[in-house]
Amino acid sequence: MVERRASTTAAGALQQSLRRRWRWRERVIEAWILMAGVLAVVVLLGIVVLLLKEGLPVFAHTPPWEFLFGTHWYPVSEPPTFGIAPFFVATLWVTLVATAIAVPVGVGCAAYLSEVAPTALRETLKPIIEMLAGIPSVVMGFIGLLLLSPLVQSMFNLNTGLCGLTAGIMLSLMSLPIIVSVSEDALGAVPNEFREASYALGATRWETIRHVCIPAALSGIAAATMLGVGRAIGETMTVLMVAGGALAVPVSPTEPMMPMTAALASGIGNAVRGGLQYQALFAIGLILFIMTLSVNLVADRVLARQKRRFGSGGGR
Repeated sequence: MVERRASTTAAGALQQSLRRRWRWRERVIEAWILMAGVLAVVVLLGIVVLLLKEGLPVFAHTPPWEFLFGTHWYPVSEPPTFGIAPFFVATLWVTLVATAIAVPVGVGCAAYLSEVAPTALRETLKPIIEMLAGIPSVVMGFIGLLLLSPLVQSMFNLNTGLCGLTAGIMLSLMSLPIIVSVSEDALGAVPNEFREASYALGATRWETIRHVCIPAALSGIAAATMLGVGRAIGETMTVLMVAGGALAVPVSPTEPMMPMTAALASGIGNAVRGGLQYQALFAIGLILFIMTLSVNLVADRVLARQKRRFGSGGGR
């Protein structure tokens, strides 16, 4: 009896020691997570403050309406003229082309990986697709410059292949990994009961994918689309190399153009620190930041809705 009590006491002391040790480790991990979260918020606020501090003073020289909708960008004229309509319209054209190509291809790839491909093939292809996101944008720019640009020029009989269409196609390739990965995860979160009920009613696999799986995962697919759009809006080097760099307002995607990111990258090196051009470029950065942040916030809300909707379901 005494030995049993002694062993029980020793076991209890060991258990308490292990609990104290794990509690100490958990506190350290929680502190690191808290510091990481605070640092992210501080960095984000710092970026916002910097953009506001450097970008807002330009509106004392150029009214916001004229800055947003003006069609002339002459930073070295007297007086300087700052209108970002050519850059804004070019950004819209490039993003539209990239989205129109990447969304159907990406959703189709995600549906194949989630619903058709065998497990071994899916586990092989998905990491390969996600690796495409790691290709540097300057490499994608060289590919577009050397391979895609001459092809677009010959197919559409253009004076130059450096245009918004070429930039949009390259951006669609860069957005595909995000769209495929997030859409495949959303389709995988659809409960198996949905598929089984569809098959029990006599639907084919294609009908199940089209009328059951994709509508059920639509919020996740929409989030993937918005994340891809955010990637297309914020890309710099690729559009700088293959979009053409024209300052006129483009009326079609086959014209040379300069999106907002390309205008920032090409103009910041020639701007005098604290000058009007410098402030105007930071104002462009502020507008671009608001656009991308809005897209990411909407995507985050949609993803949260997807998790709440199927969080308790039994996906594959």
